[in-house]
Amino acid sequence: MSANHLAKGSVEPPRKEGLLRLYSMQFCPYAHRARLVLKAKDIPHDIVNVNLMNKPEWYFKIHPEGKVPALLDGDKVVVESLDICDYLDEKYAQNPLYPAEPAAKQRDKEVIQKIGPATGVFSKTIFGNEEKSPEEWLKELLDVLQPLEDELTVRGTKFFGGDKPGMVDYMLWPWAERAGTIAIKLGKKLPIEDNQIPNLRAWRKALKVDPVASELYHGPEIFWKVAQFKLKNAEPNYDSIL
Repeated sequence: MSANHLAKGSVEPPRKEGLLRLYSMQFCPYAHRARLVLKAKDIPHDIVNVNLMNKPEWYFKIHPEGKVPALLDGDKVVVESLDICDYLDEKYAQNPLYPAEPAAKQRDKEVIQKIGPATGVFSKTIFGNEEKSPEEWLKELLDVLQPLEDELTVRGTKFFGGDKPGMVDYMLWPWAERAGTIAIKLGKKLPIEDNQIPNLRAWRKALKVDPVASELYHGPEIFWKVAQFKLKNAEPNYDSIL
C-alpha cells in the first residue's frame, strides 16, 4: 500500500502482475466500502492512496473523473463503490457476502439502496451551513434511518447478514463509524432516546468489534480532523492525520 496520498507530480507505484489494485483515499467512506469487502473476503490486493484535492495526472488515465474508489483487475477497471463490491463478491467465491438464494440477494440489494438518503443527511449535518438544533438534526436523521431499523427488526438478527456481517452491513458501516463526528460538529450528543432505533444502535456496537471493521477503524476524532480541511477550505495534508 502507498503509505502517502499521491498527488500531482507523483509517479504511480509499479504494478504487480496478477494482483488487484484498489485506488483509494484513506478517509473516504466509499473507498472504505471496498476496503472492507477486500478484507472480509481475504482477497490479495494492494492499495494506492490518492490525494483527492491535488490529484496526480496519471490517475485520470485510470478514472477519467478522478474519483475513488477504482479497482484495477488486469486490464479491467471497475468504478463506483457498489459496483466494485458486487464485482468482488461475484468473482471471488470465498466468504460470500450476499445470500445464495436469488430473492434474498435481491432484497439485500434493495436494502442497500435505502442507505443513500442516510449518507446524504450525514454529509449535510457535517458539511452543511444550515443552523439547526441537535433535536432538529436528530429528527432528520431518524427519518432516513427508520427504514433500516425496520428492516433489521423484521430480520430479527444481530446483523443484516444474520449471525455475521454481510454486504448490507459493510455498505452501511463507513457512515456508522463516522456517526460520532456529528456530536463533535454540534458540540453535544444528539438527544436520542433508548426507544429510538434500538436495533441499529445495538448493530453499530456489535459491528464495531467485528474483526474486519475493527482492523480498519479510525473513529470520529480522526474523521473530524479530515472534515476540517473541507470546512476551512484548507489545503489537506491527509498523511499528517494518522
